[in-house]
Amino acid sequence: MEAEEEQQRRLKIEEALEIQSLRRIISAYLNYPDAAEEDIRRYERSYRKLPPAHKALLPHYPEKFQRLRRCISMNSHFIFGMLQVFEPPLDMSQDIEFSEDPHPESAIKDHLVSDGINACSCESAPLRITCSVSDQHCCEEDSNHTCRPQGLTPPNEVPVTSSQQQWLEPPLRLNVPLVDVDKVRCIIRNIVRDWAAEGKKERDQCYNPILEELNMLFPNRSKESPPACLVPGAGLGRLALEISCLGFISQGNEFSYYMMICSSFILNQSQTAGEWTICPWIHSNCNSLSDSDQLRPVSIPDIHPASAGITEGFSMCGGDFVEVYSDSSQVGAWDAVVTCFFIDTAHNIIEYIEIISKLLKDGGVWINLGPLLYHFADVYGQEDEMSIELSLEDVKRVAVSYGLEFEKESTIETTYTTNPRSMMQNRYFAAFWTMRKKSGIGQSGI
Repeated sequence: MEAEEEQQRRLKIEEALEIQSLRRIISAYLNYPDAAEEDIRRYERSYRKLPPAHKALLPHYPEKFQRLRRCISMNSHFIFGMLQVFEPPLDMSQDIEFSEDPHPESAIKDHLVSDGINACSCESAPLRITCSVSDQHCCEEDSNHTCRPQGLTPPNEVPVTSSQQQWLEPPLRLNVPLVDVDKVRCIIRNIVRDWAAEGKKERDQCYNPILEELNMLFPNRSKESPPACLVPGAGLGRLALEISCLGFISQGNEFSYYMMICSSFILNQSQTAGEWTICPWIHSNCNSLSDSDQLRPVSIPDIHPASAGITEGFSMCGGDFVEVYSDSSQVGAWDAVVTCFFIDTAHNIIEYIEIISKLLKDGGVWINLGPLLYHFADVYGQEDEMSIELSLEDVKRVAVSYGLEFEKESTIETTYTTNPRSMMQNRYFAAFWTMRKKSGIGQSGI
């Protein structure tokens, strides 16, 4: 009985922290216009401090500030439209109480209070792709969770009820750090990469080599039994969708709620191409060739996802890659694993490689493209934060030790969420490879 009560207490704490995390993320989206307006006020204060002779050289600046406000309004229109149809996976109006444990955080994983998703819900596209945390918290350490597609409801049949929007009410809105709003600005730039015509050049650099490799390696794709491809770190979902359109069962996996809320909206709710307009570059005054470049609008999405010609079984799975795909049901379940700008998100990249090897069928392929910009390498002040930062040479050696053989290797020059009209262009010389899993490799991989 005590063990059962302890389990219930743990689940209650985890649910409360999930609600806390999701409230913070939603609040970051809701706080976007106020934070952006404060930026403009700061610009205006600086302008007013100019000597009159200097101010006279910039007579167009007051109008620029008003144009910036109109751009913020367009971005906010998209964000609020997205939030109004988002269906929270938990009751966002319930009170969060930790009265039974003054230090509940010690009982659970740190990532529960980050911007990620604890549990996993997979729903086939294009009709419903939602990021959800199940009531059973199915991705706990000791779970036997299997991620499966669930039932679908066409988006035009999903009513947005008042109860679904209670979590948008002002009493539930939090004052969040500006770093959270910065993540919203980052999402707006990511939308261009995946869902705007202006992002095509970058998609061609990153996604086309992967798509061409898949097309070559699986020339005889059967509609009755298509090959299955997993895309960890799927972001806003474009690469996973393009793989599905090639004739694969494609599943994207994403940890960030910021990403999943946005990808679900674009994939499920878009009615036409070019339905929304955003201004993604307004939050940087540096390296602009002109005000028009900085303030230019971008239409999204560049295609209508539901009409793209996806293969049945396309899904997005929300959850931590290690937790979700370490499940025994996933062993040998995939013909291909595609990672694009993903493997350096690991605390322990060796663990990623080990799991990828286990996921692949004998003869399955791992296609990777990306740098090694380890995301946790510069986390200061957190002694328990783990970050294993291998050289490319060591990454390849570890992969071979887990039964993966190189078939192809090259370097591809590419950008990532770069403003193509900026005076500064950061470029990566990304590692691109295809590895194949040798037959007869056991679950240990060694």
